[in-house]
Amino acid sequence: MFAITAARIAPEDPVSGLEAGERPDPEPREGWTAVDVRAASLNHHDLWSLRGVGLSEKRLPMVLGCDAAGVDEDGNEVIVHGVVGDPSAGGGDETRDPRRSLLSEVHDGTFAERVLVPRGNLVPKPEELSFEEAACLPTAWLTAYSMLFGKADLRPGSTVLVQGAGGGVAAALIRLAAQVGHRIYATSRSEEKRTRALSLGAHAALPTGERLPERVDAVFDSVGQATWAHSLRSLKPGGAVITCGATSGDAPPAELNRVFFLQLRVIGSTMGTKQELDSLARMCARTGVRPEIDRVLPLARAGEGFQAMADGEQFGKIVFTV
Repeated sequence: MFAITAARIAPEDPVSGLEAGERPDPEPREGWTAVDVRAASLNHHDLWSLRGVGLSEKRLPMVLGCDAAGVDEDGNEVIVHGVVGDPSAGGGDETRDPRRSLLSEVHDGTFAERVLVPRGNLVPKPEELSFEEAACLPTAWLTAYSMLFGKADLRPGSTVLVQGAGGGVAAALIRLAAQVGHRIYATSRSEEKRTRALSLGAHAALPTGERLPERVDAVFDSVGQATWAHSLRSLKPGGAVITCGATSGDAPPAELNRVFFLQLRVIGSTMGTKQELDSLARMCARTGVRPEIDRVLPLARAGEGFQAMADGEQFGKIVFTV
């Protein structure tokens, strides 16, 4: 089968570690099933894998990709849940299984004509969603859904800040938050991305680090070190910052005085459950909310998508079709 693999770890030039070509078809495995991939979407996780974060050289070559939509062995249109974990080991939540992984970390991922996944990791694809739209949901959109509806403890009409508008998670947060009536502020260094954030439903979009007109109930931050101080300063007393990543670094000053004096909450969030993915897909089908897709490329041109993400050129999701 044709696949996109991480052939080398290349921290300084991650795209140079990619290889495109033929790989062995996945071998049958008890409790697992094969899915013929129709579309797969790119995540920052894939770039970090090429840098050696979460993927060691001893596991190379590894087929990359966490997200996919396709057709299972029974002819059903499905969405692949990328978290490989045991819900019972996480108190009913597979994302809390200490031994969990994502596809492409231990097991080959979705950037291939066929992917092998646990049978329990398949969610029905609503017919209202295209394969390209459905393939955007399992990582970025699922992460946003879990942050917004599972972790933040907000009521419709709350005020929120989304840091780093432009990435897949940030775009999803804006679309989903707008759907339930939140007042949304977004930040970006790029004027173009700020304009796009407004088109997705943000009330206002400001340059990164600029003071907001008001304090917010919650901040969603996947940037980390570069935005952390701004995130804490933007919160109302008792507010929460929900973090799902640290693309600019993971060691900002903690500012504990501010945290305890204002009784702020710092909440970590990683991916989401299969049930949340199913609920997200149904929500998109019923409401008409759809992922923002930056570009669609054939899988053979995946390197172009990787380079665009590495250069920060995308707004929304980059999708590969098979």
